[in-house]
Amino acid sequence: MNLLTGQTVYVDGVVTQPMRYIAVDREDLRPLLFEDAALADVLLNTFIRRREILQQREGVGFEVIGPRSSASTRHLLDYARRGRLPHVWHDTERDDDLDATAIVAELEPDELPLVRLPGGTELRNPSNGQLWRALGIGLELEPREEVDLAVIGGGPAGLGAAVYGAAEGLKTLVVESTVLGGQAGASRRIENYLGFPAGISGSELTSRAITQARKFGARTATPYRARARAGQTAPTESSSRKGTRSSLAIVIATGADYRRLPVGGLEDYEGLSVFYAAGPPEARTCAGTRVAVVGGGNSAGQAAVWLARGGALVTLLHRRADLRETMSDYLLPELDRYGVAVRDRSEVVELHGSGGELEAVTLRDGEKLPFGSMFCFLERLPAPTGSARSWPGTNTVSSSPARTPELAGCSRPASRVSMRPATFARVRRSAARRRSARVRRWLASSTSGSQAFSPERLESSAGSHRDHDHPRSRTARASGLAVEA
Repeated sequence: MNLLTGQTVYVDGVVTQPMRYIAVDREDLRPLLFEDAALADVLLNTFIRRREILQQREGVGFEVIGPRSSASTRHLLDYARRGRLPHVWHDTERDDDLDATAIVAELEPDELPLVRLPGGTELRNPSNGQLWRALGIGLELEPREEVDLAVIGGGPAGLGAAVYGAAEGLKTLVVESTVLGGQAGASRRIENYLGFPAGISGSELTSRAITQARKFGARTATPYRARARAGQTAPTESSSRKGTRSSLAIVIATGADYRRLPVGGLEDYEGLSVFYAAGPPEARTCAGTRVAVVGGGNSAGQAAVWLARGGALVTLLHRRADLRETMSDYLLPELDRYGVAVRDRSEVVELHGSGGELEAVTLRDGEKLPFGSMFCFLERLPAPTGSARSWPGTNTVSSSPARTPELAGCSRPASRVSMRPATFARVRRSAARRRSARVRRWLASSTSGSQAFSPERLESSAGSHRDHDHPRSRTARASGLAVEA
């Protein structure tokens, strides 16, 4: 995949016998993929499969050197897993990894973990964003940027909105706080997604969506988080610690997060033996061991089947009386086929282990079960909430009114998406009028099953009605949305 995206390449190819090859520049290959669907399918499927193979191999990818007791090390490893990036972890607290211990012996605790990239570059305790940039992933926002459409959230809904907006000729920016694809991107197999009768993996669905969005010119920025909106009227300005972005419309597609188990000491195990996604690295690690999958939804069922296929002894724990209440019927036979044990009315209340290594769990009825790893796929809660209605004067479409981002004030904003008065004056000219018309047309076509909050609707509810959607009557005051890297 990195050959298409321009990211760091993890492995080199070596020719072992005489052969012929065709060298195509990356910038020439991309348009060809858009024009030839059959070729695009072959290459995308091949690259995705190769990425999974790389994740299953030992010693491939960038190196993370740090102790398991370091929260920074665990957080970086968890982020790399969610991003499906091949990596190797050297635990400096293990007695059998003396070389790694010697490497970090002279470093301060706040300099860990040490990350070594292919090519020799070293990073000391990098943030998620710094690691992403070093690997060539995602867009680094400029101090100030102006866009027509800002999409908050990079899951299927957000990427779909980006495709539709960019296809209308809007300058579109997708802001995602973690990794593109959302929870769907971490799914091993999606069988009930419209248009894919044979099913599709989450990683393939994400890759196709990103490719399609980029085909129309949409840009993606990760990891950035929307924090606050500044100003009172459209267009909308958003800011972070890296600069400013301005948009005529905002789409909020933040989705939901899995609920964490309400048990003490959970953070000590997270990233080491408690996980929230089941990918090739986890399947390799858990092969031949006892694994608990907690949850009763489709994600839990898919993870249980995937781990069982990899050789793990899987037990699915859920709190309902019957798994059919929460899981799709097509998954139930798969659980039986791969020998997944299902326990009804089972809730985990205590974890047992040491050094981040899980050994057993205690259920609410007092029974203690031995497990070496646990995967949690509990009920989904809306992503941190605010309210689109608190953004007066903004064209906003919410994928779900209850699932909008938390909009807290940013004390030291450094990255700001906004439209200045001078810039806004240009919107009133003929070219900008056409762009504004596209925004209104896009908003009108995108509110099926959603809610649109237009300036006139918000102001009319307060007893004052103005035709703010008409370019000639817009005010020149800037407004904004804060995001942080």
